Amino acid sequence: MSRSFSLRDYSIAFALLGICLFFGVVEPKFLDSRNLSLLMTELSITATLAMGMLLIILPGHIDLSVGSGLALLSGIATVLTTKAGLPAPLSLSIGLLAGLIIWYGKGVLIVKERIPAFIVTLAGLLVFRGLFWLVIQNQTVPVVAGGQTNLYSLISTWYLPPLAGYALAAAVIVALIVATIKGRQQRLSNGFEVESKEASFLRVFIATQAALLFVILTNQFRGIPSPALIFAAVALMVYVLTQHTPFGRYLYAIGGNAEAALVSGVPVSRVVIGAFAIMGAIVAVTGFMLTSYTGNSTTDLGEWMELDAVAACVIGGVSLRGGRGTVLGVLAGALIMATLLNGMTLMAVSPEYKLLVRGSVLLAAVWMDVRLGRQ
Repeated sequence: MSRSFSLRDYSIAFALLGICLFFGVVEPKFLDSRNLSLLMTELSITATLAMGMLLIILPGHIDLSVGSGLALLSGIATVLTTKAGLPAPLSLSIGLLAGLIIWYGKGVLIVKERIPAFIVTLAGLLVFRGLFWLVIQNQTVPVVAGGQTNLYSLISTWYLPPLAGYALAAAVIVALIVATIKGRQQRLSNGFEVESKEASFLRVFIATQAALLFVILTNQFRGIPSPALIFAAVALMVYVLTQHTPFGRYLYAIGGNAEAALVSGVPVSRVVIGAFAIMGAIVAVTGFMLTSYTGNSTTDLGEWMELDAVAACVIGGVSLRGGRGTVLGVLAGALIMATLLNGMTLMAVSPEYKLLVRGSVLLAAVWMDVRLGRQ
């Protein structure tokens, strides 16, 4: 059997194209090489957090605390580096470990104590923001002390050299072709549904063009920014986890029907708790990237980022009911959100209108999810 592109695939592509054309015409600086490089960095931060949100939504949960959480975890690392004088690698490791432990604990509360994820994470949103303000003492704490460069600051300021960028793109294209061929053969041998050859070729062709265009655009400025490399690593991990491991299949099964999954022998509790623990690590990494990009930990760091992460997932075809969603779809949704924010910033749109647009986009995405779910 074969499957073709869905209405959502086309709608996302046309929406993204329309947004880019609009900003390209209204604000010429949008297509400037420097701005496009900054857009890649902003996209990487949003998309990395959205990848973690994908793992939470697939089994039918939600996490409203990620914005405050990334602020807290990065704030801990920033204070330890700048004020306590610890080496940046050690401070970042402490922040990462804290994320794993805190989110593991949230997963236990949700699964073992049967407290709805909405309530647990809503409480976390408030608690983490308060703890963050206590950690930074309501002050702006810079990433580096005395203007000295360290690993923390390099997270968003290092660039991959142009030649290395082309080599990386070539490796990615070859890996994509091989993975597509092997994936089709494996699914056919198991009697599963596959895309038509034309659809598979078109997906690989578009991905190849996108990879080359990405490298060409970023090389016009300084090269591939380090946040893009971090995002690529996280996205690859989530893709392999969701598509090629029993853990990933369990996530989809739980989101499709948790009771049936439990009866079938799926370790529901362990899988959900594990998903939240992984989310904690991704939240920490996102916080490190955002803080390095802004140059400091300040009181409003990470505000509304939970909205952007959820919106990226829903726009990309992830069902809020669980059981449906892909890494590529989330990337497309994150690209739409990052492009909107970048374009509005260039146009000097006031913060209140930015919130109106972000909220409207989220509402429209959920409406589309509900409408398509009825078909």
